[in-house]
Amino acid sequence: MPILHETLLRLWTLDRDVIAIAWLSLRVSLTAVSIGLLVGIPLGALVAVARFPGCGILTGLLNAFMGLPPVIVGLVLYLVLSRSGPLGSLGLLFTPSAMIAAQATLATPLVAALTRQVVADAEIHLGEQLRSLGLSAPRRAGILIYDVRFSLVTAALAAFGRAISEIGAVLVVGGNIAGHTRTMTTAISLETQKGDLSLALALGLLLMGLVVAVNAVAALLRGYAAKAYG
Repeated sequence: MPILHETLLRLWTLDRDVIAIAWLSLRVSLTAVSIGLLVGIPLGALVAVARFPGCGILTGLLNAFMGLPPVIVGLVLYLVLSRSGPLGSLGLLFTPSAMIAAQATLATPLVAALTRQVVADAEIHLGEQLRSLGLSAPRRAGILIYDVRFSLVTAALAAFGRAISEIGAVLVVGGNIAGHTRTMTTAISLETQKGDLSLALALGLLLMGLVVAVNAVAALLRGYAAKAYG
């Protein structure tokens, strides 16, 4: 199979450009997921423990936003960051920062919705006891987050999977500029359109390798932490 042989050869002889693309993809996605975790975990936990009018509607919105169409996210951010948009003066369009914003927008609702479900399940068992202590909703949320911290690794991995595999929003706000905003997914799309299937497959295998490696590291850290604190 010539294409398989050529693909393996491309993987064996990765050049600086491909390595730079892989590093940019990893850096953008990890940054976006970190933002999603910082915002999504407290938000999801608060929605799980707080009781206020419209709580059910907010829960429904979080679940709905898990399926935000990436192209729509990219379009909205493009309008906001374009020269005539409200944040156009910052000059972020077609930069890695814009790509981070796009991926973080997609990752945050996913993290928040998954966190809400995990914390809500924990609240069934511990909620009454925490309320009897007179703790406020933010305090209860913080305690429950700590209690389910190992389960939240799943939310982080789901967010990372969505972020690093994203192409629609990243392409709209990043522009797929060689050496500047070209990521693994946009490079795969470009090489496929150009007919260079061996390079596209090599990039795809490299992308899968990165995803597997990040998941393996997370699993090891989770297992180690569970033993240390268990």
